[in-house]
Amino acid sequence: MPGRGQGRGWRWRGSARQPVRFLEPALLLLLHHGPAHGYTLIEQLGEFDLSDMDPSAIYRVLREMEEKGWVSSSWQEEEAQGPPRRVYRLSAPGDQMLSSWMEGLQETRRVIDHILGRYVQHMEEGKGDYHPTNRGRARRQVVGTP
Repeated sequence: MPGRGQGRGWRWRGSARQPVRFLEPALLLLLHHGPAHGYTLIEQLGEFDLSDMDPSAIYRVLREMEEKGWVSSSWQEEEAQGPPRRVYRLSAPGDQMLSSWMEGLQETRRVIDHILGRYVQHMEEGKGDYHPTNRGRARRQVVGTP
C-alpha cells in the first residue's frame, strides 16, 4: 500500500474509527466506473462510510491525486446548469495504483482476519490474566494479595 501521509490514518469518530486513509482507493474505485464531478464523488463516498468527511479534504485529495497523475480533470461547461463543474477521470497510472491498493488491502484483510480469529479463539478458551473470567485474579496479583 502507498506510504502513510502526514495527518492521515485512523481518525476517531465517537467510539468507532474511520479509515480516512482509505479515501484514495475509494475515490480511485469510484472513478474506475467512469468520470464524475467532485460533488457526485462526495455523495458516493457514503457507500464506503466516508460520507461525513469535510468536502474540502476530499477536493484536496483529488488535487493531490491529480498532481501524482492518478486522475485528470477538466471543466464541463456545456452541460452544467450554473457555473462550470470540474469532471474527474481515472488515468492509466491511477488504474495501476487502484490495483496496487486492492492487493495491499487484500493482504491487510488477511492479517486482520488472522488477528480477529486469534482473539475469538482466545476468548473462547478463557485463558489469560486479563480474560473476563480471570480479571479478579489479575487484580489480586497486581495489588499483591493471594
